[in-house]
Amino acid sequence: MEGGIPEADMSAFRECLSLSWKNPYVLRLAFSAGIGGLLFGYDTGVISGALLYIRDDFKAVDRETWLQEAIVSFALAGAIIGAAVGGWMNDRFGRRVAIIVADTLFLIGSVIMAAAINPTVLIVGRVFVGLGVGMASMASPLYISEASPTRVRGALVSLNSFLITGGQFLSYLINLAFTKAPGTWRWMLGVAAAPALIQIVLMLSLPESPRWLYRKGREEESKVILKKIYPPQDVEAEILALKESVDMEIKEAESSDKISMIKLLKTTSVRRGLYAGMGLQIFQQFVGINTVMYYSPTIVQLAGFASNRTALLLSLITSGLNAFGSILSIYFIDKTGRKKLALISLCGCVGALALLTVAFRESEIHSPMVSAIETSNFNNTCPDFKSAVNPRGWDCVTCLKSSPSCGFCAAAHDKLLPGACLISNSTTKDLCGNDHRAWYTRGCPSKYGWAALVGLALYIIFFSPGMGTVPWVINSEIYPLRYRGICGGMASTTVWVSNLIVSQSFLSLTQAIGTAWTFMIFGIVAVVAIFFVIIFVPETKGVPMEEVEKMLEQRSLQFKFWQKRDSGSEKH
Repeated sequence: MEGGIPEADMSAFRECLSLSWKNPYVLRLAFSAGIGGLLFGYDTGVISGALLYIRDDFKAVDRETWLQEAIVSFALAGAIIGAAVGGWMNDRFGRRVAIIVADTLFLIGSVIMAAAINPTVLIVGRVFVGLGVGMASMASPLYISEASPTRVRGALVSLNSFLITGGQFLSYLINLAFTKAPGTWRWMLGVAAAPALIQIVLMLSLPESPRWLYRKGREEESKVILKKIYPPQDVEAEILALKESVDMEIKEAESSDKISMIKLLKTTSVRRGLYAGMGLQIFQQFVGINTVMYYSPTIVQLAGFASNRTALLLSLITSGLNAFGSILSIYFIDKTGRKKLALISLCGCVGALALLTVAFRESEIHSPMVSAIETSNFNNTCPDFKSAVNPRGWDCVTCLKSSPSCGFCAAAHDKLLPGACLISNSTTKDLCGNDHRAWYTRGCPSKYGWAALVGLALYIIFFSPGMGTVPWVINSEIYPLRYRGICGGMASTTVWVSNLIVSQSFLSLTQAIGTAWTFMIFGIVAVVAIFFVIIFVPETKGVPMEEVEKMLEQRSLQFKFWQKRDSGSEKH
């Protein structure tokens, strides 16, 4: 027990479920705001599948790796700006207004992308979508956190993470649904406008965050909402705690007209909160999760599965595991605790990334050879192979790395036998397919492909319940009320900057050092993250938001996290 408050335990999960009949109003607030997470997840997932077909329509995108990374990463650049502006907007105009503005930007971006006539227009649409996602990524969990009873706060904020992964799963379903439709990727990207429009309608009928209202001097409005959220016996205690917190912040603010960065860093609890919150967001990205989500079909192809449709289908399975992991987090976040869940998650990720490293390395070492005889059966030999000094030493990996304009046509009856290195174009692809062969431009045939898929699945299963959820929960509850919007904005900006760096470099990194070593780097980062969580991240499980500040002020290093149950805590 910390701060005289009983620990949240497994009953918190049952209590969360009971809200559906005891207090559906709270669930309505959480689900409505959580659609922002759905938008976040949908954008993350949909571009990975759409990119396969954008490459087919825009040949420049297929030839240039940097252009593929730009289509993904410009949305992240927009998200950085959206998160930064969103912090100010959340404090100035409220959480509800920030969510509605985010939806509007997402709606505009979806329409622009669906109508794009060239890669430049598509990138403009991605920027608008990014602005909306950046704002929603911090506004949605903040709104849910401030409108949730303490005991189920973690579970309800985890609901936002579930909707993120649910959005990713939905995006892969929609990608599969439109693989045969005319204008495939336009439908994939355009459908995203629907959830944005739904959330605008829902949020217009909901109130502002009660904590934000109280902070702005609108106490009566705040009390009305708090009475709807909390059981009658808890309302007065919650209002009193909120009043004390706001009074202290207003008194502190009298000496300063505005919040400066120096003042933020001089405030002990805020500084320590930012270390933990921003650090978690950085490690969440640098262990590689969004390279998996943005480029999941591409990774599947790198593992040796050539077909676009097969890559999307297998990616659907991984995104389904991601959504399942988020459901687990709703149960465990208030039972196990934030810190322990993050540590278990990171340890699992280290093992999964080690398996991915070994699987991809073995695939590279045992890549099928290129046969001069097989290649001569076609009239489209890759120029680099034709001019090679030692063509007998070439294998599939060498062929694909030699030039973006080269592809590998596997042997007809056994993909692991020597194949042909040919010019990569639609004519060659059709010729290869007519001979019942598989055509590869992203990865090579491999008997270790299934091991890579197992590693990918394990990575998702371990990441999703812990590191997929914990950073968002921690950042929604670790900062004092007066600084919550600006600090949340800083943390969200951090996650999008980190996301941009990792996503922008992933394909280039796999080309430069290979997929195996790229995953090994992510594994090393995950090991460092374990030590960071042990030392700097506090356990906020079952601690009222107003008590978290006191906890951060009391100690700088947060080694203590495996708490013993206090038998007397149940009596309080």
